Amino acid sequence: MQKKVVLGIFICFFISGQIWAQDFGFGFSDEAGTSSDLGSSNPISVLISGEVSTAVIGYLNEIYDGPEHINTRDMFMFSGNLNFSARSSFAEGVINLKLVPALVPVSIDEAYIRAFFGNLDITAGLRKVSWGKADQFGPLDIINLPDQSRIFIEMADNNNLNSVRIANPVIHASYRFGQFSKIEGIFLPSYEIVSMAVSTAVNPNPLMALITSPVSERWIPEQMRMLREAVRGNSDLIIMPDTSGLDYAQAGLRFTTTLGSADIGMQYFFGRMFQPAVRVSYNPAYDPLNPASLPIESVEFLFNKYHQIGIDYAQVLAGFNIRAEVAANITEDIEGNDGNIYNPSIGWSFGFDRDIFAGLNINLQANGSIRLLNDRIGSDNPFDPNFDIEGGTSMTATRLTAIFSRRFLRDELELRTAVVWGIEDMDFAIIPAVVWTREDLRVAFSGGFFFGNSDGQIGQYSDNHFLKISVAYMF
Repeated sequence: MQKKVVLGIFICFFISGQIWAQDFGFGFSDEAGTSSDLGSSNPISVLISGEVSTAVIGYLNEIYDGPEHINTRDMFMFSGNLNFSARSSFAEGVINLKLVPALVPVSIDEAYIRAFFGNLDITAGLRKVSWGKADQFGPLDIINLPDQSRIFIEMADNNNLNSVRIANPVIHASYRFGQFSKIEGIFLPSYEIVSMAVSTAVNPNPLMALITSPVSERWIPEQMRMLREAVRGNSDLIIMPDTSGLDYAQAGLRFTTTLGSADIGMQYFFGRMFQPAVRVSYNPAYDPLNPASLPIESVEFLFNKYHQIGIDYAQVLAGFNIRAEVAANITEDIEGNDGNIYNPSIGWSFGFDRDIFAGLNINLQANGSIRLLNDRIGSDNPFDPNFDIEGGTSMTATRLTAIFSRRFLRDELELRTAVVWGIEDMDFAIIPAVVWTREDLRVAFSGGFFFGNSDGQIGQYSDNHFLKISVAYMF
């Protein structure tokens, strides 16, 4: 309902032509919104752009088993986006629409208004806001939850993963001062519950749908598959919090500046963790021999509060474009012994990109987390009174992503390979691609292959080896 209201407001604005706007962007190179522009009378302009794409994905295990095992619902992907913006020197209005063949064929990707008051910009609406310096989901990039079910499919033939982010309603303010300094404030009036594998266009409570409905399990993590099997589609067992109230509001501050040749950022954020905790109540009368008997009486999802304090750094040194982030995530479990709350942790990221030889470029990023108070973690046995949501998991989680790329034929043809390695789990993915781009047309042939520990975060998809052919037209 909230998104329908936003859509209606923006359509009225665009039809009436009363939105004043400016070029999109918050970078320091953006000349929009400065006090010198306020006295000008630039005409209002409207820009329409978008993309139409189609892809065919073949999963190798289905192809090997024969045509009768191929799931055509997962095989064909048709999508598009249609972007509108109206702008002048005083304000900007933007609405970006997703176009997909689903129960709701049109949904809002982003929709916001931004106004300029000298060096102060204020934005309100559905936004994707990226914080931090890391290329791909560093520990400081905490405003928008990524749709985990789409990451590997999108990574196969796209350098930019912004499309997998899910927009949130926000009020965002940015104030520039000096030559290279900026302070930002953001307020999220509610916490948007979104699933890792189910589109918000299909179900208003998609996290519940993930567990209770017969959707494709291909990209659902193993833990969720086990939980869904335990409740056996009985939604009465699921307890979901109402996250629409101000008790679930989130807010943060971020400061960025340049010291010499280094870009520095610092931020504070108070909000809710992306990864839900689960409080499970078990049926003491469970009879495994009785098909009607369920082992679980209820499953309650909890979205833990936490404070984050973080810093980031970027600089070019000896030809290396270096980026680093570190964050302290402080939850309410400061004793480390509450099994329903995640322990405090340290998150970090370090990466660089560089042309190494013969036109070959490498982009390397390592992300990790270190759980604090690890010796106080309880049991991983759900029937143990000392059960802990983090029981049985490693104190550290480290993932290394390396992307090798080389361009040919006046940069029209790109060969690249991404390797994603989960160090503790000893699992990895190899994602090669050939991408040909001619003006507004892009054709890509890519694949994804998953190996290693089948219980790991990457290795659990070992049955999901895929080949993908995609064609996109941008206008």
